[in-house]
Formats: sequence, structure tokens, C-alpha cells
Amino acid sequence: MKLFDVYPLFNITPAKAQGSWLWDDKGEKYLDLYGGHAVISIGHSHPHYVKRLSEQLSKIAFYSNSVQNNLQVQFADKLGELSDYPDYQLFLCNSGAEANENALKVASFVTGRKKVIAFKKAFHGRTSGAVAATDNPKIVAPFNAGHEIVFVPLNDERAFDQALNNEVAAVIIEGIQGVGGIQLPDDTFLQYIQKKTEANGSLLILDEIQSGYGRTGKFFAHQHAGIKAHLITTAKGMGNGFPIGGLFIHPDIKPWSGMLGTTFGGNYLASVAGLAVLEVMEKENLIDNAGIIGNYWMNELKNLSQITEVRGRGLMIGMDLPEELKQVRSNLLFNHHIFTGEAKPNTIRLLPSLAITQEEAELFITALKKELK
Repeated sequence: MKLFDVYPLFNITPAKAQGSWLWDDKGEKYLDLYGGHAVISIGHSHPHYVKRLSEQLSKIAFYSNSVQNNLQVQFADKLGELSDYPDYQLFLCNSGAEANENALKVASFVTGRKKVIAFKKAFHGRTSGAVAATDNPKIVAPFNAGHEIVFVPLNDERAFDQALNNEVAAVIIEGIQGVGGIQLPDDTFLQYIQKKTEANGSLLILDEIQSGYGRTGKFFAHQHAGIKAHLITTAKGMGNGFPIGGLFIHPDIKPWSGMLGTTFGGNYLASVAGLAVLEVMEKENLIDNAGIIGNYWMNELKNLSQITEVRGRGLMIGMDLPEELKQVRSNLLFNHHIFTGEAKPNTIRLLPSLAITQEEAELFITALKKELK
């Protein structure tokens, strides 16, 4: 059977990984500044993480949510503490797409409405709703269970006001948009839509699937704006490579038996992986490190005249290059063995482990300067 060919692939096969480094099957060493779309939050093969998962595998790896799992409770408690959302409720699932699907379900259950406002490629997942995202701000796309999604431009208060009405169940927005090449909602815009959404009786959903989990120097990107949401979705950095998704739910929203469901969400291995990540983040002060290294990179990149624009916060950075420098990303990989991400046209994305060191960050700047010459 052939694999379904939907991903452009480099002819490089990773065989081993440690920290911010990968080795391929030929023994070549690479600096990983992409981490599988921001998945690797504490570094590859962290010893505490490996130990925790290995110990759990020797006991029990999986059981459904039909049994009491104290690891889930420990995970939720630690997550609430580090994220500064201790009073919220946590629903565990498997991915960002599933987290967003469940957030939209909750919004409809609570409001009795069907319409959703989003912001141009503004949420994650290869689901029926997410696939409909395009650059056309006027598109109205069908969603499952009778929903429809209206897309408006980011940071456009007037367009948002025109779309908001008493049919809107939820407004969903990313703390920082990743797929489009790192686009930031203005802090004032986030504050504006929070106020307007609440006044309209709709629920605000913050998609922190890529921008959350300490990546921006705060636990969630929206916390830079000083706001809170009714629902927060998270996934990528939760398990350091183990598939976990989560939905934070406002304490005023009351659950009922059968309201949401998942087969694999919150299983024993997922719970212990999530706990291990949080334990390492706390012990090694990785959220602070993300802010420090991110500020260093932003300052260095903004001083390079060949880069036309730099956007981001912490270790979620996008930089635009002119057409004549479109080969820089490939050159970084094949000339310097440095993995980065991309978003066309000519945008390089940096999403490394939050445990990246100053020395490793400097290696990237040195290599980039060589290629820009």
C-alpha cells in the first residue's frame, strides 16, 4: 500500500534525537529549530520524560475514560497551576482539531446558536470547518451539525462588528496565527473582541494549539493582552510528541454525562507524558527561557537588512525574505544542517524547543548571516 502523498518531504530520515539535535540514518547531525510544528516543547528524548513514559509502560499504557484515572487529575491540577487557570475545567482529547471541534460543540450547547466567526486561517485542524479557511474574508463555509463559519480579516474591528449578531455561538481566534506565516492579533483587538463577544452572549474561543504551552514567554499567547476566554484549546506542546489535545472550559459551564466524548483522550500514557512535560517546564524555567531566547532572536533578525519583516513573540517567529533569497531555508538545511519551517511566500518560521540554549540560538544567527551575504 502507498502512503497518501500530501506532504512535501525532504530526503532525510531522522534516526535519533536529543535536546535540540537530530541525527539521520547516515549519522549526520542537524539542529532542529522547528520541532515538528512546535510539538517538541522540552527537547527531544528528555531523560525525565523518557523515564516517566517507560515506567508507565511497565504498568498500564491505555484505558478508556470509563474508569477513574488519577493521573488525569494530577495532570489537570498541574496544568491549571502553571497556566494560571486553576478554576477552569479540562477535557482531554487527542489533537488540536479534536479540541477545536469540541470547543465549537460546547459553544453551541451553551448558546443554542450555530454561527461561528473566525479570522482567515485562524484555527487548527484538518476538519470540515478548518479546511474551509481561505484568504477570502467574505467566504461562508458549511460546518458539521448545521454550523456555518464566517471569516473576517484579522485586526479589523469594523468587519468583526458587521459579522457579529445574535446568531453567533462563538468567536474563535489564535493567540498567534502560525500557518499563515506568524500573524499577531493586536492586544487591543483581542481586548475588543472579548468585550464585544461577551456583550453579544457569544463564547470566545482562544486557539492556543501552536502558540500555547509557554512558547511566547507566557503560558498562553493571549495572556500578553491580559484577557481570558470562555474556552481555550491546546495540543501541540502538551505531550512533547505524544498526541494530546485539551480543552479548557470556563467554570460557569456545567458538564452533563455524554456531553463530550473521546476514546483515547487522557489515557494513561498521554496523562503521564503531559505531566512530565509540565514538570520539566517548571523545573527548568522553560517559559522564561522562551522569552529570553526569543527576544535575542528578534533583536538580531531585525538588524539584518535583507529580512523585510520579522513577526512573533518568544519562540514563535516568522521572517520574510525577498524573492531573490527564497533558497535560504533550503541552504540552511543542506549547507548548515539546520531545520526550520516555512510559510509561502518566502517566510521562514522558527518553532524550536523551549529548552534551546543561547549557544544553539547563536549557531542559527551565524549560519543565517552567511547565507544572506
